[in-house]
Amino acid sequence: METGQDSTGKTLTGPEVIAACVRTLDGSPGVYRMLDAESRVLYVGKARNLRARVSNYARASGHSGRIARMIHETASMMVLTTRTETEALLLEQNLIKQLKPRYNVLLRDDKSFPNILISATHAFPQIKKHRGTRSEKGTYFGPFASAGAVNRTLNQLQKVFLLRNCTDAMFESRSRPCLLHQIKRCSAPCVGKITPQDYGALVAEASQFLEGKTTRVQADLAAAMAEASQAMEFERAAALRDRIRALTQVQSAQGINPAGVAEADVVALHLEGGQACVQVFFIRANQSWGNADFYPRTGAGAEEPEILEAFLAQFYDNKEPPRLILLSHALENPDLVTQLLSDRAGRKVELAVPQRGEKAELVENAARNARESLARKMAESASQNRLLSGLAEAFGLDSPPRRIEVYDNSHIQGTNAVGGMIVAGPDGFLKSQYRKFNIKSDAGANSDDFGMMKEVLTRRFERLLKEDPDRTSGAWPDLLLIDGGAGQVSAVAQIMQDLGVEDIAIVGVAKGVDRDAGKEEFHRPGAPPFALPHTDAVLYFVQRLRDEAHRWAIGAHRAKRAKAVSATPLDDVPGVGAARKKALLAHFGSAKAVARAGLSDLTAVDGISESLARKIHDFFHDRA
Repeated sequence: METGQDSTGKTLTGPEVIAACVRTLDGSPGVYRMLDAESRVLYVGKARNLRARVSNYARASGHSGRIARMIHETASMMVLTTRTETEALLLEQNLIKQLKPRYNVLLRDDKSFPNILISATHAFPQIKKHRGTRSEKGTYFGPFASAGAVNRTLNQLQKVFLLRNCTDAMFESRSRPCLLHQIKRCSAPCVGKITPQDYGALVAEASQFLEGKTTRVQADLAAAMAEASQAMEFERAAALRDRIRALTQVQSAQGINPAGVAEADVVALHLEGGQACVQVFFIRANQSWGNADFYPRTGAGAEEPEILEAFLAQFYDNKEPPRLILLSHALENPDLVTQLLSDRAGRKVELAVPQRGEKAELVENAARNARESLARKMAESASQNRLLSGLAEAFGLDSPPRRIEVYDNSHIQGTNAVGGMIVAGPDGFLKSQYRKFNIKSDAGANSDDFGMMKEVLTRRFERLLKEDPDRTSGAWPDLLLIDGGAGQVSAVAQIMQDLGVEDIAIVGVAKGVDRDAGKEEFHRPGAPPFALPHTDAVLYFVQRLRDEAHRWAIGAHRAKRAKAVSATPLDDVPGVGAARKKALLAHFGSAKAVARAGLSDLTAVDGISESLARKIHDFFHDRA
């Protein structure tokens, strides 16, 4: 690590720190970090040749305003060498995600996308939505841009191909057809309404459709309908007619269907006023499966090639790249990014910036969407900033809050108690940072709202004090909103004082007269309560924050309650996980029957060894 002092103890300036670091470098590939006077990482960069790359920063002039500011703030540097430049790029992106340096481009919304899965673990495969690692055996189709897009497609596919969507356990327990069969959404293989061969044919047709072979599927259905009509099997012909109609609806709902692009992601960037929007369109099987927009942090003024390169490296960190990626702008290092994505995919990935034809039209459509989305985002941000300024004025804050945390609790007579925290700021609701807290103390069972709030805040801020005592991560709030009046605010202020955190504003939102929306009273420690005018936009903003916290806490409580309802004594047996629990319940029908089973009966279950059968038997025997 090169520090900001020379051998005589003289403090070096940014260019001098960098020049001193250059003297220690060779031509190896690697990653360098620039740190400020407080050792906070300003920038993480990669290099094919560290000495050549870092020496560029030691020049006195010729830098953009962004780079000049970064160099001026640099007080020390850290360098790591790698074997290849591809390794350097991978390490760079990992460090950027971990450290979130101010001058780097950062993808802030790194969500996964859902797929459709046709399972391969059952004689009658299930069709379902799947998100996350592709660990289950079966055929995956996707990604789709949203869960809504998957659900709409699954809804139509059920009408066309009549595949089951029930779990294997539910399938095994059926004794008569479910409602989906009655409304012609399932062929009811669970009760033998269709043979394995005929169901397999439906699975093959569904796979062909999702692979883009829609014309062949439709032609086969039309031929089968004509054959049924000629054989005077009118009921079967009518059912095939309904499937053809449903298939036509699916095709018409697919949107843009490029004839010459079978599989690609279309990635377009629009940059304006230092803010960026990236639109990603997913093209699979010659069909558009939706789009998603992203607003990466631009690293205080990065330009299009750098933003797009950083976006691709971070976006495909946990996603499989397609064979073709169409881009709106050329990259700084296209060969390096191509190698990185090809290594991740285990096959060749091509990057292209099309200039004409259908591919160029796809990119232009994505770029137009990026431009329009950024305009809407900037308008919303301006409105949000006005609301935050109004909030600061109404609550007497020194400046508009950058991070608001709103807390609420939910329980029913002390059962399944959960605390909820939502987060909002200049970018609106930050849903990736919402948190829920299962109440562990007796406060939940005793319906003690004060006790529950104390547990939640103590756990929250003790963790912040441990993980980020210097408050450099952006995870510390400027304002706490509490659902409650003077009593709750006083209790929260005492909790924060006990934790040694006394510089965060606290405001309680009480229901007010008759508990009517619009008559809320606001409470602050050591100040009289006050109200806002009924038509004040800030009042509506606070109501939205409070309602969102309430919705989040209620949802967490309901999920916990539903899990408790479905819990069985088998959950507590050592060595019995989800798969073995399912096997036991499918074999015996209930947890009570498992508890009564003998050793020989338990070992007859698939996946239950003699030693595990002994554990299960002893567990229930000891409980009796």
